[in-house]
Amino acid sequence: MKSKIQLYLIKPSSYDDDGYLVRYFRGVLPSNTLACLASLTRAACEQEPLDRFEFKIHEIDEAVMKVDPRRICRTSKRHNRVIVCLVGVQTHQYPRAADLAREFRKAGVTVLIGGFHVSGQLTMIPGIAPEIQELLDLGVTVVKGEVEESWTDLLADAVYGELAPLYDYTESKPDLGNAPIPLQGGPIMKRFVASKHGTIDCGRGCPFECSFCTIINVQGRKMRFRSPVLIAEAIRENYRRNGMTFYFFTDDNFARNQAWNEIFDALIDLRENEQIPVEFMMQVDVLSYKIKGFVEKARQAGCSNVFIGMESINDDNLKAAKKRQNHVDDYRNLIDAYRSAEIATHVGYILGFPFDSAESISRDLHKLTHDIRPDMASFFILVPLPGSHDHWEMHRENRYMDPDYNKYDSQHETMNYPQFLEEGSLCAAYQEAWKTFYSFENMSRILRRVSKRNYWNLFGNFFWYKSAAVIEKRHPMMAGLLRLKGRRAVRAGIEPLPRRTYYVNRARELGRLISGSFQLLLEMQLLWLETRSKSPTEQRVLEELRQLRSGEAFTSKVVEIQTAYRRARATLPELQVPSRIRLFYRKWNPFSLFSEFYLSQDVLEFWEDCLHNLQKRRFSYLPLRTMASRFLLDFRLSIHFATAWLRRVDA
Repeated sequence: MKSKIQLYLIKPSSYDDDGYLVRYFRGVLPSNTLACLASLTRAACEQEPLDRFEFKIHEIDEAVMKVDPRRICRTSKRHNRVIVCLVGVQTHQYPRAADLAREFRKAGVTVLIGGFHVSGQLTMIPGIAPEIQELLDLGVTVVKGEVEESWTDLLADAVYGELAPLYDYTESKPDLGNAPIPLQGGPIMKRFVASKHGTIDCGRGCPFECSFCTIINVQGRKMRFRSPVLIAEAIRENYRRNGMTFYFFTDDNFARNQAWNEIFDALIDLRENEQIPVEFMMQVDVLSYKIKGFVEKARQAGCSNVFIGMESINDDNLKAAKKRQNHVDDYRNLIDAYRSAEIATHVGYILGFPFDSAESISRDLHKLTHDIRPDMASFFILVPLPGSHDHWEMHRENRYMDPDYNKYDSQHETMNYPQFLEEGSLCAAYQEAWKTFYSFENMSRILRRVSKRNYWNLFGNFFWYKSAAVIEKRHPMMAGLLRLKGRRAVRAGIEPLPRRTYYVNRARELGRLISGSFQLLLEMQLLWLETRSKSPTEQRVLEELRQLRSGEAFTSKVVEIQTAYRRARATLPELQVPSRIRLFYRKWNPFSLFSEFYLSQDVLEFWEDCLHNLQKRRFSYLPLRTMASRFLLDFRLSIHFATAWLRRVDA
């Protein structure tokens, strides 16, 4: 009988500013590292000497799943061996990973830890950092680098109790050509909002030398690639097993993958010959659109949007960051090239460079939204991540860096910023950047100019991004649906609040979240109303309104709309007066066509006026009959908005 091995692959989460563990009911982005190691483990268990054991593999993404160290430690007493691997640990997740490691080691459980934090620290800084030495002293095994070619041997050492304190695989980067590609699905994917969305790293490494980047020093500047044939096989198998059709290619720079043409050919074949409707998002550099045939073929292969490392539109900042490949004057051509192929553009933008100030950021945001005009933007605060040249240089010069790694999530100030001397001023500019880009006006401009192919995808992303960044104040890439918060799930060293205090605070948080989400829902409903495709009838009435007002921006005065309607009715048969039965049906049936001349400005002005009167307790000023009628109209509008969103239709 084979001995049983319980193997836990855990992707740790992080803590919020109050010390509570961050976990969600449903997540947004699954971990590619977790999927990679699960695939490697399944392959390793079929090889000697691991085939002598019976492995049970537990994949746990703590951002959406609960980790119970006590239960896992109890399991170690009932089975021959329990092994815990803390995988893909980023710097801001390291404090949580260390807390877990301490609990497991107290019970004598075998623990390994890897990821960008330990790999970056050990690669760039001489000696061993204190936080890593602490884990080594506890008996935790630290793994530096990528393990595709060594995972079987490493697991064998763990199974036989022969683990070394430290493994270093950074000198010889693994060949990815025939490495197992993640086959995603199963219970873990049910924890994500889009359970049919997966991740694949088609290649690793990047040829550029940006000073803030850790990838070039951990994974190298020489790029390595997976086999296009194996990528196609994995996509085919994921579709067959789980119906998975959308992928995020996590390569830091897919455009520099030497096999991009072959990968696109394989995807085109899957789409056209095997009828697998695969779509994908990829990360590219600002020069990618100049590669002959790249953009056009990406569109044909199913690319729906690209993430572009723009970082800044200040040339001095780009030079300071050694991002010499970026040219601000060329940004508009870049965006237009992808937009012409109906591929949505999503730019990464960093705040806190040496030449950034509150005033310059405000000017740059105006240029970004009005001149360069990307479809989406993600904002980050500059952080000296271990493994980057910035961190190495600051360490060498003994400059200040915040000692709390939990803050190294690109949402906090972690060093001294030359133009932001007052504490919190850069964070304020960061929050203002989110509000500016995802303002109603800018979202409306974007949705008016995008193709029908991208309208609803962008609309949904706007909802997600504004909810996370503006309401919850967490980066959308690190957020999820409905925050779960346990009273005792706090950082080591922090005492849990008394029950009464905790539940009162939690109720207030949920109240603010519900209120903010409801307001956002109404805002998005109005955004759809303003940006949806107009019917011929509505276009004609609006034309009459423009003529009536001599080209001035129209309001929603009832008399003017009625006049325009009568003038349009004379030329359009569909505007002839319907029978009384049809009039009654259209007025009271909530599923009938809502008024096409229901304008967002009218909605806002009416309800804001009502709210103002309520706050002033001027109850006699409230038009109760009009409020009831308007409420019914709003209800009908909400039904049609929800129907349009679910069906992905224009109106």
